[in-house]
Amino acid sequence: MIKKLSLISLFTLLPASFYFAQTTVYAYVKDAEGKPVENAQVDLGESSSSVTADKIGYFQFVDLKPGQYQITVSKQSFDPKIIEFDVAENEKRKDLGVISLSLSTISTAGVMVIDDSATDGDEGGSSMQPTIGLLNAGRDIFQSVSAFELGAYWFRPRGVDNRFEDVLFNGVSMSKNDDGRVDFSNWGGLNDVTRYPYESVDNITPSEYAFGNLGGVVYYNTRASSYRKGVSLAYSATNRSYNNRAMATYNSGLLRNGWAFTFSGSRRWAEEGVIEGTYQDAYAYFGSIEKRLGENHALNLTAFGTPTYRASNSPNTQEVYDIMGKDYNSYWGWQDGDKRSSRVRKVFEPVFQLAHYWKLNGKSNLNTTVSYQQGSDARSRLDWFRGADPHPHYYRKLPSYGLNTPEEYKAIAQIDWTDLYYQNSNVNPASYTIGGETITGRRSIYSLVEDVNEDKTINVVSHYDTKLQENWKLNINLNYQTLKSDVFRRVKDLLGGDFAFNRNAFDGDAFYNTDDPNYIVRVGDRTQYSYELFRDTYGLNVSTEVDFPKWNVMASIFSSYTESQRDGKYRSARYADNSKGRSDIFSSLDAGVKGKLTYKINGKNFLVYNGAFFSIAPTLNEIYINPRAVDFLTPGVDSQIINSNDLSYILRGQILKVRLSGYYTTLSNGTEISRYYADVDAGSGTSLSTLVNEAMSDVDKRYMGAELGVDVKITPTLNANLVGSWGDYEYTNNPSVSTFDDLNNFRGEDYWKGKANVKGYKVAGTPQKAFSAGLRYNSPKFWWVGVTGNYLMDQYLDFSALNKTPRLYYNPVTGDNYEAATPEVIASLTAQKKFDDQFMLNANAGKSFLLGKYRLGVSLSVSNILNNRNYVTGGFEQGRNVNFEDAVTDANRATPFFGPKLWYDRGTQYFANVYLRF
Repeated sequence: MIKKLSLISLFTLLPASFYFAQTTVYAYVKDAEGKPVENAQVDLGESSSSVTADKIGYFQFVDLKPGQYQITVSKQSFDPKIIEFDVAENEKRKDLGVISLSLSTISTAGVMVIDDSATDGDEGGSSMQPTIGLLNAGRDIFQSVSAFELGAYWFRPRGVDNRFEDVLFNGVSMSKNDDGRVDFSNWGGLNDVTRYPYESVDNITPSEYAFGNLGGVVYYNTRASSYRKGVSLAYSATNRSYNNRAMATYNSGLLRNGWAFTFSGSRRWAEEGVIEGTYQDAYAYFGSIEKRLGENHALNLTAFGTPTYRASNSPNTQEVYDIMGKDYNSYWGWQDGDKRSSRVRKVFEPVFQLAHYWKLNGKSNLNTTVSYQQGSDARSRLDWFRGADPHPHYYRKLPSYGLNTPEEYKAIAQIDWTDLYYQNSNVNPASYTIGGETITGRRSIYSLVEDVNEDKTINVVSHYDTKLQENWKLNINLNYQTLKSDVFRRVKDLLGGDFAFNRNAFDGDAFYNTDDPNYIVRVGDRTQYSYELFRDTYGLNVSTEVDFPKWNVMASIFSSYTESQRDGKYRSARYADNSKGRSDIFSSLDAGVKGKLTYKINGKNFLVYNGAFFSIAPTLNEIYINPRAVDFLTPGVDSQIINSNDLSYILRGQILKVRLSGYYTTLSNGTEISRYYADVDAGSGTSLSTLVNEAMSDVDKRYMGAELGVDVKITPTLNANLVGSWGDYEYTNNPSVSTFDDLNNFRGEDYWKGKANVKGYKVAGTPQKAFSAGLRYNSPKFWWVGVTGNYLMDQYLDFSALNKTPRLYYNPVTGDNYEAATPEVIASLTAQKKFDDQFMLNANAGKSFLLGKYRLGVSLSVSNILNNRNYVTGGFEQGRNVNFEDAVTDANRATPFFGPKLWYDRGTQYFANVYLRF
């Protein structure tokens, strides 16, 4: 009897895990040579704690319940690795085998700093957009070096710009509807919570969560329980667009009551950046709260935003740089002893997301996210009515025009805010009768206005994945997005005046809004344009992956339907029927297919083919040629067709890693929009000079090239890498050109006497060839040092399409070409400028310390150590002279009035970072 009672007591006291057959999961962590990696950190996304590998690299998690799990294995000087696995019912022990970590070739502790201040203006922005590569260290040496070394100099892998990239937060695309680009400033400063993407695929490789585009997909999962438990504090100092950055992050891990919390915040600020008159004050916040609802359901609420206030810098002609230096910025001036900028961007577009995670069974999951984003993006600029151009870079003020010497120009090279206030306040008070009411006051000749976008975006996305067989996976993605965008210009500061006129000085002082007799506007009022844009998108994407012993096959298809519409709030006198009210709906039906085929030659050698053929709907900016004034569609606007293929050989050895790829991509039926002031008909006796909206339609481009990445382990602690990118990106046809302006309506090929002769011109905005070689030493004592040399080639100037049409050399008086317009002269006038090749030297170093449960790390990276100031990071051709006589005269000047406007590299820059984690 006593024995029976003892046995009963024994079984009663046994842990509950005995009854529920919970599982022990274990593995060994080793380096590429098979040696144990001691003290590697292993974080279990479903757990509130982490474990550390022992001296032989062994670790284990005990008492795991049946379900799906994810672990992150990391250690300083190694690239982290994410492993997913399932625990089945009645599975006592699960062996994950050997987890191999590779020595990191690049420090991820802040080598790159995104600096998107050059994208804040409306001058040449298309050639100055940052890319995903700047934020994403790729999985191989080529992608890593492209991101952190070449990316510092605006290099874009395969020539792909921001328009063709996808960043997803919990399945929701961050691309903007107006121009299709990703605005990285929406989560700038949140490095701790976006350090490791959940999925990152390059180029046209199919993704599990989206069809993607040309530039790959980066997917962030902000589920609170997926972050490593602990606290992280960091401070950084740099000399880029900001000087200081402070970050703090707290992750609770999954608590016993089923809750998990993640909070992160940062501030980046500078009273003045490297470029005079630039400053920044940017905050960032992030919060993620998760609640587990049983074994199969979880809800997660995520909110993040980045209120930012930043002044930008100007592009300048070479004449201005020669006088003022490479750090000159014309957008600021002194006011009462302080520097004041005219170009300030103030943006705050917070995102709120509610996600539901549903584990349907051991093989299937359904995750759904509802997202809402609302905010304002306001960009200021000087405006004037019946006054002279106040900008110091105006061509009549430059020494080449003959009114000022270089020394005299230096004295007037900044905005004279005092004079603007004086001119406004010196206007004698006048009386104006408006709607029977008399208003008396000083009219502002000069004012500061803001171009504002206030967007409200709702997204609903669902992702379903299932294992049809152990080697066969299926993904289905559904998405819906609706956008309402309120776009207008607002009076920010009357600069000492009482009010301004809401009239068009380029059109005989016509009312911008003929339905409103009140043509006087004050601070905070809308002026010049006001309209709303609506867009609804429905999308379906299905992908599958099948793994065989020697082959891996992936395929992805998608279809989408998009409707866009404009609703004008102002009625134009010239275009009364097409300016105010709702336009017709512009719809687009798009589809595409992607595929990836991998042949496993053996465990180290692979052949990989990727192919894609798809269409993408035009953006809102492409659909409407001048949405500020009318609802006219851009002539020829339609979906762009993309055909892309690449073939790679990959070697993954313990000593040598190689990737050699060749690619060929065509883009057809594209649309490109530019807006600027043009002098069209100098010799016709009729002035048609005005602000024009220029459109190139039916644009065809070809991107072809090869990529090479080599990583050699010379010793266990010394790595060498070599990266080369050879590209040839050019226009392959002569697109149609059309313009629209308030005075002349549409002017198409008949007016421009043909198409833009740009076939063979190079795509601007990136070096088309780039090479990098580096050495990196990783000490077993947790410090590293690296140096990299980078050579950049074939950077071209962005061109103006009107200057490439026959209208340039056509005499409107005689109806024939000018006699002096010989083929040689035309070729000289229209030649595309190529910039000189440049060499850049970078270095980085760092060390980490383990102080009990505290981990302290310091790092320093320096780019352009040799202080090379001759590298042009971007630029564009001014489209001012679209007539032969003025163009020839300007080209023959020692210093042209309308030379190209350029941005130069800012010279030696550093980024120092220190962090503490516990």
